[in-house]
Amino acid sequence: MTKALHVVMVEPEIPPNTGNVARLCAATGASLHLVKPLGFSISDRQLKRAGLDYWHLLDVHVYEDFAEFEQENPSGRRYLATTKAKQAYSEMHFEPGSYLLFGKETKGLAPEILARYPETVMRLPMIHGARSLNLANSVAVVVYEALRQWGFPGLE
Repeated sequence: MTKALHVVMVEPEIPPNTGNVARLCAATGASLHLVKPLGFSISDRQLKRAGLDYWHLLDVHVYEDFAEFEQENPSGRRYLATTKAKQAYSEMHFEPGSYLLFGKETKGLAPEILARYPETVMRLPMIHGARSLNLANSVAVVVYEALRQWGFPGLE
């Protein structure tokens, strides 16, 4: 079965964030894509602990770099989260088969990745002076907005 929603973490650095996103993906039926380099080992205890006992429900894919991710996943609309976007995530119309891209905790997505998909760059609104939200929280907000738009397919 082709997944309707894909979460892509590009160069994540903090194991508990990735573990929390893995748990979110497992609970919502989204696929998780991890693009190296990772700031931890996939077997990291903190990563597994954050995901608790949901790992058997998780559809996870790991790529050596962004080029390999793009090559292995040529179709599906990309939506990119960044604090630099003008358009809010709530203004996006998420298509089934979408890939939601999130960058590393310290720097976000690389400018060259953002430049590839300028029409689907989005942000989460925050007060002036707030630098960013926690990565796992940001992923959860956007995932649930996409699922809300689709009527929460397959979720109870």
